[in-house]
Amino acid sequence: ERPLEGVKADGSAYRVMIVDDSMFVAKQLGQILTSEGYEVVTTACDGKEGLEKYKELHPNIDLVTMDITMPKMDGLTALEQIMAFDKSARVVMVSALGKEELVKKSLLLGARNYIIKPLDRKKVLERISASMK
Repeated sequence: ERPLEGVKADGSAYRVMIVDDSMFVAKQLGQILTSEGYEVVTTACDGKEGLEKYKELHPNIDLVTMDITMPKMDGLTALEQIMAFDKSARVVMVSALGKEELVKKSLLLGARNYIIKPLDRKKVLERISASMK
């Protein structure tokens, strides 16, 4: 039996924060990740809340999934500010189809990877696990 992707060598879980204004997407992402042993420590419904929670919980977050389009503060701005706060932050962007320019921009700003909606379990896990390396 292969080890769960969300579990570190020492047996502890990678801690994830999900930032998405869609409850449905946040829930779906959470289910995919917890099924692989990741621990979802918190969720935020916009970039501003995501940034605040990241600063609050730092360094106890291993990975952030960040929606690009959200109210109050979009994912790119939040990404930029998280990276300014913590150069080694691991952020994976979540985007709808057709937002290639924003995805490119987010990778330039320091995002590790991206996931396209609708979510595909296999792709989500591949991209997240690649971002942890």
